[in-house]
Amino acid sequence: MAPTNSKKQDGLKPFIRLIRSTGIPKAAFGVGIAGFLITTIVGLAIPLLTKQLVDGFSLATLSPMLIAAIVAAFLIQTVIDGISTYLLSYTGQKLVADLRGKMWRKLLRLPVSHFDAETSGGTVSRVINDTGIVKELISNHVPQFISGIISIIGAVVLLLILDWQMTLVMLISIPVTMALMIPLGRRMAKISRGMQDETAAFSGSIQQTISEIRLMKASNAEEDEEKRGTGGIHRLFDFGLREARINAIIGPLMGLIMWVVIAFIIVYGGMRVADGSMSTGTLVAFLLYLFQIVFPVTTFAMFFTQLQKAKGATERIIQILCLEPEPGQNGANVDVSGLPIIVEDVSFSYQPEEPILKNISFRANQGEMIAFAGPSGGGKSTMFALLERFYEPDSGVIRVGDTPIAALSLDNWRSQIGYVPQESAMMSGTIRDNLLYGLEQDKISEEKIRQASDMAFASEFIKSFPSGLDTEIGERGIRLSGGQRQRIAIARAFLRNPKILMMDEATASLDSHSERIVQEALQRLMAGRTTFAIAHRLSTIVDADRIIFIEDGRVTGTGTHQELLDSHPVYREYAGQQLI
Repeated sequence: MAPTNSKKQDGLKPFIRLIRSTGIPKAAFGVGIAGFLITTIVGLAIPLLTKQLVDGFSLATLSPMLIAAIVAAFLIQTVIDGISTYLLSYTGQKLVADLRGKMWRKLLRLPVSHFDAETSGGTVSRVINDTGIVKELISNHVPQFISGIISIIGAVVLLLILDWQMTLVMLISIPVTMALMIPLGRRMAKISRGMQDETAAFSGSIQQTISEIRLMKASNAEEDEEKRGTGGIHRLFDFGLREARINAIIGPLMGLIMWVVIAFIIVYGGMRVADGSMSTGTLVAFLLYLFQIVFPVTTFAMFFTQLQKAKGATERIIQILCLEPEPGQNGANVDVSGLPIIVEDVSFSYQPEEPILKNISFRANQGEMIAFAGPSGGGKSTMFALLERFYEPDSGVIRVGDTPIAALSLDNWRSQIGYVPQESAMMSGTIRDNLLYGLEQDKISEEKIRQASDMAFASEFIKSFPSGLDTEIGERGIRLSGGQRQRIAIARAFLRNPKILMMDEATASLDSHSERIVQEALQRLMAGRTTFAIAHRLSTIVDADRIIFIEDGRVTGTGTHQELLDSHPVYREYAGQQLI
């Protein structure tokens, strides 16, 4: 709780620091603000010019110079206002682009554990919606607030000069207006922040449902998802109504105050004009200046509401930017060719007091195939995650040769690993995009792509598509069969030319024909490489150099298939069930 309180005490400091940390175009912002100030000052001159025109109005005394000055003032105001609006919009767009770029770079380098705890929809909302709130404040509300302050001060000064008595009476409306607007603005800020949080949660729910649309339909879960989505919609609707109720108070209330003041000025000013103590032009100027005071005051409530929203958005943006990236971004570069992979006394848990792996030790020499077998939930996939460095062990060490992998650069370590999962992940795009994903594409020739496709037995089905390598495969590769996706994953691994190969039972979900083709492609890929394999079916690992049997997070047996058959009762039972 302490950090949260500290942030609240800081007020605008975090927001200002965040803005200063971006590449905000100071020249464009400065010129835009200066332009708004100029238009405000020019706008203050218009009522004075109008006063002179009205007071001296007659066809005989009509001054062309005065009319030209009024027209020029309007034209100058219009042109400068347009330029300023563009420059400030540019500033806001540049600011939000820099913020989103910083957040995106940070998110890509956060550890997997962060995404285990955060919903993807909430994260997307932070990158899109929260930065958009900051942009709106900088582009629109800050300039309006600054020009409004100048307009009010200038108008009040000029009104005091024109007629101080009527000005003092008129100024009573300002504290009355502020007294009504400030509590409403605070209430609006609270509602707006609640809506931001609800929008993030709703975005996450929708994104999850759409990404798993086939599971939803296959499970006949339309009504459940409809209820959940409708609940989110109704909560957003409720927040919207609460905002609407406050706006319904603010608008008419400000209109009432403005018309009361206008009516008073007209009546009182008309009496002054009738008795000769005020000119008609002065009364007209009073009314024009009144609008230059009242309208900025009405925008102040929205400014402070947006400011509170921006402060809330800033807290969430800073929370992401302050997160620690994956360790080892700047480690050493080591060629692992010929070096053994050694796991020494490694333990790991996702949650405290809930150990997943307990004192795991083994050694994989160069070119060996090491297979992990055992009951589901025993820790096999977690061991893979530690080897990939998605997580760091709670204790123990994983070394390549004499070097802990924690001392290696992540880019260097992962560039030497090829991973073929049980369900091959595909990115939306073309077959070519997926083959070259994560590689320096300009360094991969068409011939290398063809050779990798041939080695993975993927060339035949790729050529069967009219667009070949440029065939769009849809989100998560939905337009390809499971066997085709697996062969693209294997071809991708060939292109990476990894020193270490990791396979999570890459044929478990395939039909017998696809399994035979993929298994043959995997045999080609494994040749000469240190290979780790997770086995759900023992038939795929009977030829492994060493099988490590893991139960309840512990290694309970190590050896070849035959050695474990002779010495490990549980493995013998597994083999008896699967290999008969």
